Amino acid sequence: MKSFWLLCAVAVAAALAVVLLPVWIIQPFRPQSPRALEIALLLRRFSPLVTVAAVLLAALAAVRVWRASRWWGKGLLAVLLLLAGGTAWAARQNHFEWMFAPLHGARYAAATAATFVDAADLVIAVERNGETAAYPIRQLAYHHIVQDVVGGVPIAVTY
Repeated sequence: MKSFWLLCAVAVAAALAVVLLPVWIIQPFRPQSPRALEIALLLRRFSPLVTVAAVLLAALAAVRVWRASRWWGKGLLAVLLLLAGGTAWAARQNHFEWMFAPLHGARYAAATAATFVDAADLVIAVERNGETAAYPIRQLAYHHIVQDVVGGVPIAVTY
């Protein structure tokens, strides 16, 4: 009976690890080593398979110990199965798309009114047909793309 509890706990812990470690390693605006990124991307690649295996192992273990478990044991099994199922769902999501969503309803400011941009800030500058625009990289880093019209030409600025 203890071995099935251990199997269930290890399966859920492995599923949590393959889903949460890449999220922790690949954080924007934080230095990362090439080796850490390699590990994170490897975990992301195999996380859908590992999480499905974890759900199956946890379910198998839960079936074996369900009848012999007390009410609190059944509750714990339910929580473990929910965690395993949650990791299977999360392994198929791209949380970076959530973090770097396009900025809807962006407002633009003239250079003289853009007091939020410091003189030392890096910008991407665009010039078209005699009209110029600058896009602070600090803001592009969160949204990655800005659609605009400069000099009558539709553009997409990305970083």
